[in-house]
Amino acid sequence: MKYNPAGIETKWQKIWEDEKLFKVEKDDTKEKFYCLEMFPYPSGKIHMGHVRNYAIGDVISRYKFMQGLNVLHPIGWDAFGLPAENAAIENSTHPAVWTKQNISYMKQQLKKLGLAYDWDREIATCDPEYYKWEQKIFIEMWEKGLIYKKKSHLNWCDDCNTVLANEQVEDGACWRCGNEVAIKELDGWYLKITDYADELLEYTDKLPGWPSKVLTMQSNWIGKSYGAKIDFKIKDIDDKITVFTTRPDTLFGATFMSVAPEHPIVKTLLAGTEKEKDGLAFIDSILKDDKISRMDDDKEKRGFFTGRYVLNPVTGIDMPIYIANFVLMDYGTGAVMAVPAHDQRDFEFAKKYGCDLRIVIQPKEELSLETMTEAYSGAGKLVNSGQFDGIPNEDAKKMIIDWLDDQNIGESTINYRLRDWQISRQRYWGAPIPFISCDKCGTVPVPMDQLPVKLPDVNFNPDMRGNPLDKVESFKNTTCPKCGGAAVRETDTMDTFMESSWYFMRYTSPDCDTAPFDKDQANYWMNVDQYIGGIEHAILHLLYARFYTKVLRDLGYINIDEPFKRLLTQGMVCKETYKCPDHGWLFPEDSTDGKCSKCGKDVTVGRVEKMSKSKKNVVDPNKLIQEYGADTARLFILFASPPERELEWSDTAVEGSFRFINRVWRLIQNNVNLFKEELPTSTEDDITKEILFHTNVTVKKVTEDIERYQLNTCVAAMMEFVNNLYAIEPKIQDGHKTHFKDAILTLMKLMAPFTPHAAEELYEMTGLPGHISRSDWPSFDEKLTQKDEITVAVQVNGKLRGQIDIPRNMGKDEVFVTAKQNENVQKHIEGLNMIKEIYVPNKLVNFVVK
Repeated sequence: MKYNPAGIETKWQKIWEDEKLFKVEKDDTKEKFYCLEMFPYPSGKIHMGHVRNYAIGDVISRYKFMQGLNVLHPIGWDAFGLPAENAAIENSTHPAVWTKQNISYMKQQLKKLGLAYDWDREIATCDPEYYKWEQKIFIEMWEKGLIYKKKSHLNWCDDCNTVLANEQVEDGACWRCGNEVAIKELDGWYLKITDYADELLEYTDKLPGWPSKVLTMQSNWIGKSYGAKIDFKIKDIDDKITVFTTRPDTLFGATFMSVAPEHPIVKTLLAGTEKEKDGLAFIDSILKDDKISRMDDDKEKRGFFTGRYVLNPVTGIDMPIYIANFVLMDYGTGAVMAVPAHDQRDFEFAKKYGCDLRIVIQPKEELSLETMTEAYSGAGKLVNSGQFDGIPNEDAKKMIIDWLDDQNIGESTINYRLRDWQISRQRYWGAPIPFISCDKCGTVPVPMDQLPVKLPDVNFNPDMRGNPLDKVESFKNTTCPKCGGAAVRETDTMDTFMESSWYFMRYTSPDCDTAPFDKDQANYWMNVDQYIGGIEHAILHLLYARFYTKVLRDLGYINIDEPFKRLLTQGMVCKETYKCPDHGWLFPEDSTDGKCSKCGKDVTVGRVEKMSKSKKNVVDPNKLIQEYGADTARLFILFASPPERELEWSDTAVEGSFRFINRVWRLIQNNVNLFKEELPTSTEDDITKEILFHTNVTVKKVTEDIERYQLNTCVAAMMEFVNNLYAIEPKIQDGHKTHFKDAILTLMKLMAPFTPHAAEELYEMTGLPGHISRSDWPSFDEKLTQKDEITVAVQVNGKLRGQIDIPRNMGKDEVFVTAKQNENVQKHIEGLNMIKEIYVPNKLVNFVVK
């Protein structure tokens, strides 16, 4: 029988589905294992990044199944979001229709990969029965004081026509569409993630199963720092500006004040002055820049003098107040005491705008204002600092803070870079925020028994702009649940990261209709033992999910502190690009022998980059499966690179993976009768030892490497095993057949998580009962992973001069005698004095001669 992946894979996918082979239930008598890949957005088509992500998770899940664990491996759809709404507007359809069509198509694509999912747990976050519970949790968070609404300057994407959280702005652009982000002042709903800043930070040291890179990124994003808050009185106005500084030791050197253009004090400073018009124009020009570029050290420092001054509380000098482009309201207090002699950014600003410099820290080589070409930020002793003169600046920090506290002009404090999570989105395709605004009663939650607040029907067309819900009067206009009077429903929807912050808990009991999830089920299955997804979510989804889990714990829903025990961040799938001078970027199939298939012109082959639709350097998984089969696609993508590293696409390697499966197929077919005939008693000889050695070494290697998730080396070990079995096959006599049969069965079991369809078909050919997917994972005997005879290197004066084959653990004196008999070794020691004989057991001999 020839290996025919198309027929085999369709057959086994149907069997698995009909028999619900991977359906699981809570079982307190079994050890559980929860394996999860980040669920897909239903964009309409899976890509090779999906294939890699899900193939990794599937190997781990199938391996754990075969180990006898109770494995939860679910799938669902992150179904809300802007692309669905944008597609609906473009095509005059409805986001729900577009989304459901895409889910249906992608579901069939995923099933073609043979993934071991419990499809009975499938969820879609756009289902009202899902977001109903999200709305309930939202209200409970509001009641607990974890949600509030306020007006503030927010990141705005004009292309997506919505607000973005700070974490959703990447290099000044929208994370979703790449459009430049602007700043708008809007009302918005906020979640108090800052209330959990300390715990989120603390637990970055309690997640040993996470990549250190991700934990470092989260730690830096939370950005905890220690310092002082100091009040600066505004001259001629009954008000003050408070700053946070980590450098109270430089307070005596502060000569001007920089404030963010978004700072609420700015309007007070400018109001009714000759500076007001120009100042407001300056602010508008700054707010057009994104926050990331404003923080760039290389960006030009721009300022506007407000005409106002603050008093330095320790020196009494007047400090001019500038609005500065590099100060952000999101960091500290939105105001910075500028110390130009000891901060490079302030130094450059002072030189540009003619501000004073004052040296307050002197190193051993004394500084002079006349010769300074840059700020000095190192250590030294305080000067020009009153009673603190002569004190090392590090020692002076606490002393100055204590003094400020005594004088009631400052206090020791802790600051965080992290800001509360803004979740309001001015779009339709998201979970409605369950609140009502009443002139009499204020902000009122929708009663629990009226949930879910469902999205109303809207007709989408290409001319649509703005928030669609704001234009649906029947939805917007409602009655107040408190007083019964006329009221207005909230028309913003929730950020889609809200849905992905708890979906992994809904999987534990997706049909629960009394709560977001059944607490008993969740406490059995959670935490997720292995989570798999891209590192690009480090400070988005992964941080939000950690926060949300802690909130659900505090609301009494679950008894865990963290959602994910282990995290694997898989690398990108990359391929070279192809470009035609006339037709631009080309799909790989449109470039043949270096020529454009459309016009025949020479094609430029570009560098290897992440696969993307925009540059068309993509490989269609469907075409790959049609040509080679899902098992080949899986095997290649698992073998080509360690999971956490980038994978470079190679058509040759794909063909190599297909050839390997064929080799396995032929080997087992050639010996399938071993499973159907009475085999004679085993012969214990060198061939038997060789079979047992290769079998046990391979099982040990594959088992240990799956546990380390080094799946590429697992495949390499199986390839080597197949080579060894082919080499042994011609030597097989009747007395070797039992062990050879066992070796072949072991090979099939090792292959089962990687190439499940071929493994099932071959297993069925043997006539063995049941499914290989539910068979036991093979074990190994440590003693049999070591050969009785080993090869030892022989050196003379540290240089390799020969090798000897000796019995393992041979006596040292016998080893030296055998080594000296080696012909080449004899040449290099003959006639010389033996100074020393060294033996590293079972590894190395070294003769030192003179």
